[in-house]
Amino acid sequence: MTFRTPGFGRRLGTGRTRPLLPALVALAALLMAFLVFTAVYTDLLWYRSIGFSSVYTTQLRAKAVLFFGAGLLMALVVGANVVVAYRLRPAYRPLSVEQQGLERYRAVIDPRRRLIAWGLLGVLGMLTGSSVAGQWPVWLAFLNRTPFGVKDPQFHKDVSFYVFTYPFLRLVIGVVFATVILSILAAVMVHYLYGGLRLQGPGDKASPSARAHLSVLFGLFILLKAVAYWFDRYGLVHSERGVATGASYTDVNALLPAKTILAVIALLCAAMFFSNLLRRGMMLPGVGFTLLVLSAILLGGVYPLLIQQFQVKPDELARERQYIQRNIEFTRKAYGVDGARVVPYGSQPVTDKKALQDEAAKLGQSGVRVLDPNVVGETFQQLQRIRPFYRFPDTLDVDRYQVDGKLVDTVVALRELSGAPVGQRSWVKDHMVYTHGYGFVSAYGDRFDSTEPAFITPDMPASPNQPIKVAQPEIYFGERSPRYSVVGGRGQQELNYPDNSPSGQQSSTYDGQGGVPVDSFAHRLLYSAKFQDKNLLLSGAIDKNAKILYDRSPRQMVQKAAPWLTLDGDPYPTVVNGRILWVVDGYTTSGSYPYSEEMSLGEATRDTITDTRSAVARQANDHINYLRNSVKATVDAYDGTVHLYQWDENDPITKTWMKVFDGTVQPRSSIPPELESHFRYPQDQFKVQRKILTKYHVTDPSAFYNGEGFWEVPEDPSAKGRQQPPYYQSLRMPGQDAQSFSLTTVFNPRGNPQLAAFMSVGSTPGRDYGQIQILQMPRNAQPSGPGQVQNSFETDPKVKADLFALRQGGTKTVPGNLLTIPFGGGLLYVEPMYTKAAGGSEQQPYPIRGKILVRYGEGIAAADTLDEALKQVLGGSGSSAAPPQPGSPVPPGQQLSAPAQKAIEDLKAAVADYESAQKKGDYPGMGEAWKRIKDAQAALSAAGKEPPKASPSPSPSPSGSPSASPSATPSAS
Repeated sequence: MTFRTPGFGRRLGTGRTRPLLPALVALAALLMAFLVFTAVYTDLLWYRSIGFSSVYTTQLRAKAVLFFGAGLLMALVVGANVVVAYRLRPAYRPLSVEQQGLERYRAVIDPRRRLIAWGLLGVLGMLTGSSVAGQWPVWLAFLNRTPFGVKDPQFHKDVSFYVFTYPFLRLVIGVVFATVILSILAAVMVHYLYGGLRLQGPGDKASPSARAHLSVLFGLFILLKAVAYWFDRYGLVHSERGVATGASYTDVNALLPAKTILAVIALLCAAMFFSNLLRRGMMLPGVGFTLLVLSAILLGGVYPLLIQQFQVKPDELARERQYIQRNIEFTRKAYGVDGARVVPYGSQPVTDKKALQDEAAKLGQSGVRVLDPNVVGETFQQLQRIRPFYRFPDTLDVDRYQVDGKLVDTVVALRELSGAPVGQRSWVKDHMVYTHGYGFVSAYGDRFDSTEPAFITPDMPASPNQPIKVAQPEIYFGERSPRYSVVGGRGQQELNYPDNSPSGQQSSTYDGQGGVPVDSFAHRLLYSAKFQDKNLLLSGAIDKNAKILYDRSPRQMVQKAAPWLTLDGDPYPTVVNGRILWVVDGYTTSGSYPYSEEMSLGEATRDTITDTRSAVARQANDHINYLRNSVKATVDAYDGTVHLYQWDENDPITKTWMKVFDGTVQPRSSIPPELESHFRYPQDQFKVQRKILTKYHVTDPSAFYNGEGFWEVPEDPSAKGRQQPPYYQSLRMPGQDAQSFSLTTVFNPRGNPQLAAFMSVGSTPGRDYGQIQILQMPRNAQPSGPGQVQNSFETDPKVKADLFALRQGGTKTVPGNLLTIPFGGGLLYVEPMYTKAAGGSEQQPYPIRGKILVRYGEGIAAADTLDEALKQVLGGSGSSAAPPQPGSPVPPGQQLSAPAQKAIEDLKAAVADYESAQKKGDYPGMGEAWKRIKDAQAALSAAGKEPPKASPSPSPSPSGSPSASPSATPSAS
């Protein structure tokens, strides 16, 4: 008994263990199914909560059709060829070492061949289906394609063929190619395993049946190659071979006929392989395949190279002229810049001082945005955060509001939640108390309150008398919202802000339409699994009326509601009828527009602003050659309601997707006027268009080929290595009767720091919205570019002395946006200069206004207000034009007085003495030199009030380039 018991125990244990493995497998399968169900069902609940469930179900159906369709095609075709190869196995296999070695494998595989085959085919089908299912946008766009009404000049096909049909055809050809190739590999393996193919031994290396089977498969492969050659012809409209994108001279005259000939040769070669069904031997298919390979090398490679080298290059412009013209025309159309107006500017500036002063008065009345939203985010944070659990973005936004009956540029931001205070965190506080931000904050864009922003809607709670009235200030849906929050429970106290009331705080309970109810055990279980947080299931604080909010940043919500859109990187908040709405600009893009220049969307939109906020929402492949701002989307900051409005009513891609997701995009006519008045031209689209216009403002093929007139986006003077961002500002362009809200930028000549052109686009919805106007400067008298203007501010003796004074006492200066404004036939430059405590200082820890710097022509000034600076530059009561720098040309029509010349020389000497004392560490000497600097400034200011002496020299453009000052000035950190 003692010897039988262990054996019996082992047998018993083995018997009990046998069901354990299937049970574990079943349990793992159930767990995977539960997780998949959780992900799918919670997504469906989210889509239902915003009213876009049809978007999700349409995607699921499309993915399912492609998954099962492509997977079954792959599995059935490959499986059929495996079965055919198995049935065609030879009845007798010759004895050889090779076959003896394969016999061991056959002995292992044969008893399990069905299980192995089904398993491998299942995996193959799943991999294929998963890959193709991700291409659902290509399929749905093809099924619902909309004509563009524009035909390409080479094949005379509508552009929709290249945007919708051609990508789908390439997808189908790719799937069929993969199916045939894998069928060939599978057939070869089976034939080899069962003796139909042999590597050793005498006689034929392939049985007649194997030869016939593989001949058919290779024939199908080459037949597909013929189809691919034929459709490759249409891909030439995206060629990069020539001077410009699109079919070039070589493509049209060498590669296009070569592709046609290769398609015919491939058909003949396929027929030779199919003929192997009727005759024995591989000579004919071998000849055909060799002919195809040689033809591909000679016709597809060598011949186009010879044409390019010996016909095109010796006379490239003449050969490529019409193809360059095609590229210019289609690129400008694809990026929506074909209506851009280029007008000459700056050759006849206004010289009458009274006219300039009148122009400055109008400018002062309309206002210039001197509050830089890229700088004052920290100022808003310090002055208006109120409580440490709130936060403002680093980069604020610019909008327009009616204040006291006048439309003014405003800098706006929302006071969003940054999380529960440190040391007070718990699950309930994180997810049920600190659930939302609170309040809309705005400030005038054209003025300061002393040195700080002049707020329109400050503080918390907001005053009922504020010009911009917000009825629902809670921010449940924002850019900084928590991962998830549980809200809306009966009696739940969701913190707005602490106060002096008996409860110590003002709270509210969410009652919006958004959110998913967690009123059942099933929902709480699902979300507990989704967020991997057991408290969602176990917490007794969750009321049956509660809802869960998640996936609630504006861009994320719009991207899920409209997955076919590419989104702008800067959603901005606006107040409409008392509610705070996020506005998100959506783009339709394509990389398949014929003859259009391709660019990287990420690179084109990268500048100094993208260092502090997210850039354009990226696609998997962000290379595009077509762009439209087709949709304006809004997200209600309180209840998360999402609206999609058609903006570009002529965009065929938008029309296509409106057919796919019927009813999700509302027509443009349904946009409320109060909302539409806050729409603006999106920055990312403007950045892409200005990138295109650096080259494609040139419309003559010869000039384009030479590239002499190309421009470039200037470097931001305040951030080396980054492009200067475009700026929103209200201005009056030449020929306009009134100012309008615009988005502006400037261009430098390529490789030249001077200014080549000024570009603006109308940003107020209406007749001028989207109208691009470019003021091109005279090539023989180009004004200073941004870098030169910034340098002139830093080298002008008087301005630099003012800046040096700002940089004393542990503070540093922070340059604001350098605005360029068409003014008096020339250009006016305005830059706010902020001051901020240096690192570690206990002084003012946030940027405040230091000086407003202004330059017009050779006149440069710094003052506390724009009006004062303009008076100094242009002359007027109480001030006069700033005198020229010593060593620079005297402005025509003027001659410096002797006191002014002496004051300038004294200032130069005092500055030089100050720098010398500073290097030696001679603090008494620095103090004495500083006193002389201030005395010289006072003398220079007094001398500037004397009328200048007349000079007979003619008056040039006030926008001429400045001469660098040779004077030494105190260095600033």
